Amino acid sequence: MLSPETLESYRRMTPGQRLELMFELSRFAMSGMFAGPPEVVARRFELIQRENDARTQAICEALVRSKDKPHPGCDKNRRPGTEDQ
Repeated sequence: MLSPETLESYRRMTPGQRLELMFELSRFAMSGMFAGPPEVVARRFELIQRENDARTQAICEALVRSKDKPHPGCDKNRRPGTEDQ
């Protein structure tokens, strides 16, 4: 949890300052994502994609259970957002 001082400093920031901080943190995080041999980087991103697909599928299944009809993009045989490919 963030300290009250840190939270207050974020509240005092302008939206532009918060956006710049977010970009800075994203650049830092992404540098680690591409570290290592190409095979390791590829496996890392494949794992992220599988995890994202599993979360998306779970959401779609919950949506289908909550309604009588399936939702667009919630087909087990394709990834959501790939209808036009």
